[in-house]
Amino acid sequence: MLGGQPLALRRDGEDWIASRTADAAFLYRVDPAAGRGPTPPLHRIDAIADAVPQVKAISPKASLTLVTRGKRSWSPAFAATDDYGVAASARLRITLAIGEGENVTFTEREIAVSGSGPARDRRFTPRLDFGALGFGPGSDMVVQLIVRDNRSPAPQEARSPSLILRWPSAQQPEGSGLEGMVNTVLPAYFRSQRQIIIDAEALLKQKSRLSADRYLARSASIGTDQQILRGRYSQFLGGEESAQRQLPTADAETHHDGDGHDHGPPRQPAPGFGVAEDVLADYGHPHDDSAASSLDPETRAILKNAVDEMWQSEVHLRQGHPDLALPFAYRALRFIKEVQQATRIFLSRVGPELPPIDPSRRMTGKREGAASRTLAVAPIERGDGPAAAAWRALGDGPGAIRGPIALDALDRWVRSEAARLPDPLALAGALDAVRRDPDCPPCRTKLRGLLWTAMERPPARPARRAAPDANGTRYLRAIEGAAP
Repeated sequence: MLGGQPLALRRDGEDWIASRTADAAFLYRVDPAAGRGPTPPLHRIDAIADAVPQVKAISPKASLTLVTRGKRSWSPAFAATDDYGVAASARLRITLAIGEGENVTFTEREIAVSGSGPARDRRFTPRLDFGALGFGPGSDMVVQLIVRDNRSPAPQEARSPSLILRWPSAQQPEGSGLEGMVNTVLPAYFRSQRQIIIDAEALLKQKSRLSADRYLARSASIGTDQQILRGRYSQFLGGEESAQRQLPTADAETHHDGDGHDHGPPRQPAPGFGVAEDVLADYGHPHDDSAASSLDPETRAILKNAVDEMWQSEVHLRQGHPDLALPFAYRALRFIKEVQQATRIFLSRVGPELPPIDPSRRMTGKREGAASRTLAVAPIERGDGPAAAAWRALGDGPGAIRGPIALDALDRWVRSEAARLPDPLALAGALDAVRRDPDCPPCRTKLRGLLWTAMERPPARPARRAAPDANGTRYLRAIEGAAP
């Protein structure tokens, strides 16, 4: 019998053999023919699920590696482990990114790789020739190992982490790939007015060690950060300050009427009078859909002062005078702090509205109008009735049964609650042992112990209040009006 169903045996010499695919743990017994002996006990077979293979990169340790001078091949190393064994061959997926800028082409291929070592712990070390793969300067190579186990009929597949081999371009050794993009873009996102002040002060300390051109370039870079920050705060003013202003430098060209330049025909007024769209287009622009509508006029005025100070700071930074820009930067920071405080909303704490206390009823012991707060005790609905009945029958209490016990209801309960029970197979085996030999004390003890762990735990109950002492008793009697 296998799981309650018969399974035929076939003879092989002196042995009897039966086979079945095990997808879960089960109980079985070898049942002899009728009249050839007592029914043997149940035996258990546990089915251990096949785990997915594990793959990791051994060499190199870092996910990104740069090609060194004179290198013509690459040999990354991978380790694959599995509880039942990894297939002897695996696939290596190779992705090449060739080119720079917008002229990048991607190619992908897979090659077979043979492993070495025992089946449960194999090593894969492919050798990749740069010339055969077409890998050269300014390109990236991404490799990933794909392994399988020996599970039948459908093997399980696992992939290793990707390893990147980069061959920097000779023209731009420091500005290619992801690092160059991050170094160019990220500072614009992490700058703040306080950071601009810190950078300007640090530049002043390094002035003696820098050349004039380097000092001017560093100062202009900080001025660019100031411009970006000024543009972000300008969006709360409706964009008036976001436009680029013309810096007062020697190469700045100004125009005015009568200077000999053609400024184009004068702007003609829009046709129609009193049309809202025409008036708005000629004399203003809407702010309702912008962030400016979220600030009150007083706060907008403070923020306008901060943006003006940022503009003066930017002008001096771009001209290479961080010492002259610092006072404006400090004032801008002070205005920003005022805006932050102005935009905070403080709500007063409101307590619960309790009814007024009647002092005339205090310490009188009167209980008129006070309802009882005693709650009715509701019975707990539990679904382990057969298990509890069998547990009492197997014990030594008043409900104990010394002889055979009706276990059909318990058997049905075990089958219906198999998904909830911690170990339904062990409980079914112990139940079968008691059914075969009702007078076996160890069998009854084992089944009773398993039933105790399988039954639902009773809910926690509130602890009873401790009984009052002599002083407390006298106090309660005095409240009730009894003589002390």
